[in-house]
Amino acid sequence: MDKTFFFTIFEGLPRQGPGSDRCTARAFNLIPDLPGHTRVLDIGCGSGMQTLALANLCPEATITACDIYQPFLDDLLERAKNAGLDTRIKTMCASMDKLPFREESVDLIWAEGSVFIMGFKEALHSWKRFLKPQGYMAFSDCVWFTGTPTDECRDFFNGHYPAMMHEYDVKTLIGEAGYSVLDTLRLPDAAWWDHYYTPLSRKLEILSQQYNDDPEVQALLNSLVQEIQVFRDHSQEYGYSFFIMRKEDE
Repeated sequence: MDKTFFFTIFEGLPRQGPGSDRCTARAFNLIPDLPGHTRVLDIGCGSGMQTLALANLCPEATITACDIYQPFLDDLLERAKNAGLDTRIKTMCASMDKLPFREESVDLIWAEGSVFIMGFKEALHSWKRFLKPQGYMAFSDCVWFTGTPTDECRDFFNGHYPAMMHEYDVKTLIGEAGYSVLDTLRLPDAAWWDHYYTPLSRKLEILSQQYNDDPEVQALLNSLVQEIQVFRDHSQEYGYSFFIMRKEDE
């Protein structure tokens, strides 16, 4: 199986992870103040549904959207052009651990569902240098809502995301990294289904038929089907939370 096949599963989908324009707006509105000509860095942007939402929410902002997979960025640029936002959105194909930005050059770092790639601690420390003094960061990721998950749910994430933390522990980590937590926001179940799991389920059915003779692909597709079922059965035990924070003086 080609190493990029995993990315192709998510091509053409509205989002590559849980979220919605409404959740993006709610999280953005928890930031108390931003300069008029805000510079935003959207890390792990995927096809950029939230990038477009941010451009609409902050009309004077310029946004650099970064992802490691160029087809997602191509999709974002096309969507930005169609929405008349392409003059304020630029893309960069770059790894989130090798971003070529100047220190203290960004007002707001945004990362919906991508921070897990580096890990909470690593991302908080690595990206902090890009933020201006008193700059803001907002990210969303999967966290535990309970300290006592069921065996089925715990075993699934032990195999797929063993580093997943409890919501409370993430807030503690943010404080230890030199930020103040301004607020948190749990995503509703609809933010998983409407623009992510429902269209993904349809894509998985199509791919399963196309690759019915490829056991390696089938195993990957089945793991995603299992993930969807785990959420259907256990969404009260875990979910995505937004964390909105401000960089504090050293």
